Amino acid sequence: MRWEALFSDLEAQAAALDQAEVAAEVAERARAELTGLALVDRARGALGSAVHLRYPHGVTVSGRLARVGPDWLLLDELDRAETLAAAVPLLGVRGLGRYAAVPASTGVIESRTRLRMLLRAIARDRSAVRIYLVDGSVLDATIDRVGGDFVEVAMHATAEPRRWDAVRDVEVVPISAIAVVRRSG
Repeated sequence: MRWEALFSDLEAQAAALDQAEVAAEVAERARAELTGLALVDRARGALGSAVHLRYPHGVTVSGRLARVGPDWLLLDELDRAETLAAAVPLLGVRGLGRYAAVPASTGVIESRTRLRMLLRAIARDRSAVRIYLVDGSVLDATIDRVGGDFVEVAMHATAEPRRWDAVRDVEVVPISAIAVVRRSG
């Protein structure tokens, strides 16, 4: 009888060790998979959710996460039509929840659409925009041209359309300095 109890005890210990090894392996694999996730994968897992983006110098944006690209997020704000937010100077995002999209599972169009391309579309529309820069400054302008790593903007009053007599100044801004672009009205 004692031998039977001894072997039963040894089998229970071996089963507990096997279970601990499996749990450790699962935890290690989960940590390894997490290293393959990018911020945009986490954001794509929260499409449709209310999020709050925080940038340097107190620039913040809140809204419903509508789309996510390789270096940008598009938010629908309650009081604005749309807000294009750069992913690079982000300091933090709230509201993403616990889920993430599978890495590299984004659609073909969104995966190839860079921030620069979206800025070109805004320039073609001739939309008045408010640009929040990473230093906290704000430009009310129309994007005239988009280069490889810069935008050229014509600054004018927010309520006025871009006309040559309304333009106060023209500025060239590196795309890396842009945090948020809001289309007016």
